[in-house]
Amino acid sequence: MSEISVKSAQNRTARIELQYLPCLEYFTCILQYDRILIDVAERYVKQTFRNRCSVLTTNKIDVLTVPVKGYDAASPTKDILIDYNQDWLRRHLGCLKSAYGKSPFYEFYISEFTHTYEKRLKFLADLNYELLTICLRLVGVKKEIRYILSGESEEENCVDNVISLINNKKSLHSFSYYQPAPYYQTFGNDFVGNLSIIDLLFNMGPEAKSVLLRSCKSQ
Repeated sequence: MSEISVKSAQNRTARIELQYLPCLEYFTCILQYDRILIDVAERYVKQTFRNRCSVLTTNKIDVLTVPVKGYDAASPTKDILIDYNQDWLRRHLGCLKSAYGKSPFYEFYISEFTHTYEKRLKFLADLNYELLTICLRLVGVKKEIRYILSGESEEENCVDNVISLINNKKSLHSFSYYQPAPYYQTFGNDFVGNLSIIDLLFNMGPEAKSVLLRSCKSQ
């Protein structure tokens, strides 16, 4: 299946928020558009995928959360600061090693992620964007993707606003862009869908893109 075959139309553009090590639906959404506008001025919403992701460990789904400093209710995502007073870096890297250390492609990819974490980036948006850039390159997804501010002029009639459409508060079985296509996972006999892209990368490596293409829900 080609990338073109999963698109319902050509020259489609989507406006979406930045997420932390996004779930598979985030990537199947990207695959179905030609251009992606990442809105970093949209209002930050707590307890969403903006600062958390889900991974599969030995006996459960574990949620990794990047703690952030205090902010106003109307604060834009671009202004959200990461709280390094909490020892979240060690927890995240330790969890990834525990969950995927024996996965086929962990050793091939983990150093790239570790390098980004070691930068101790100040803003959540910068961390999320750097991690997203790594994931897109490893998956092999080449799209026109750029930052955009909420008030920035665009041809809105040609842009699909999918901000907050992909979130972790809705039903686990309610997806707009994703249909689970099982792939090898290190733990468990029952496939768990729509985890962080990190689960797919560490388990499937170069085959990650083909899995995502099979996971695209027709629009």
